[in-house]
Amino acid sequence: MWLKAPTNIELLFNEVHVWRENLDNAIPFLDDLTRILSEDELVRAKRFHFEQHRQRFIAARGILRNILGRYLNIEASKIKFGYEARGKPFLDQNFHENNLKFNVSHSQDFALYAVSLNNSIGVDLECINSTTDVVSLAQRFFAPSEFAVIESAPQEQQQQLFFRYWTCKEAYLKATGTGLKDLQKVEISLTLEQPAELMIPNIPNSGEWSLLEIKPFSNCAGAIAVAGTNLQFKYWDYFA
Repeated sequence: MWLKAPTNIELLFNEVHVWRENLDNAIPFLDDLTRILSEDELVRAKRFHFEQHRQRFIAARGILRNILGRYLNIEASKIKFGYEARGKPFLDQNFHENNLKFNVSHSQDFALYAVSLNNSIGVDLECINSTTDVVSLAQRFFAPSEFAVIESAPQEQQQQLFFRYWTCKEAYLKATGTGLKDLQKVEISLTLEQPAELMIPNIPNSGEWSLLEIKPFSNCAGAIAVAGTNLQFKYWDYFA
């Protein structure tokens, strides 16, 4: 499923490319990755109190730049970003003619990237935390039907179900640029055996979205939401 990306990578209109990486693998290259970051990214990196968190940010951001540079066929350091109201990055207007859409998520040492043409896209990655009180969180933030599924599941499966719901919801909310305040408005239908499906009443064109669950790392849940249907997904390892 996860392959080494070709040297001359091509992204077609009906494709979504998904990249993954363990950020620990980037530690030997941190100096190089730091050099391609912008001034505002370096300022953000310095704000992290813990060195480990600073390194993760530099690695995740540097890898993002290198990935996008391959599609844009420019040096990674020359990429410029803009930011939506809730902080979602997008390519500066100088790159709009490329119609390249992307999103990134990282959790602990792991990062997940998704790239598409024209289609709004969101991705979320969450490492499953066995100490999280998922039943209480689901009761507070999820739709009643979703809470019922988690509450009625065997205890050893509640964590998995919760993080599947969470990543699917957040991937869609990131794709649309809305915040976590709308968690309850995005209803997901899933079971232990069946993949997730978007159930969004009163939202126009909600049936024109693709939602895909993936498991890029052990003990992690991941999801990708893309505006569009009949899409082909390809999976690349960054350091392969």
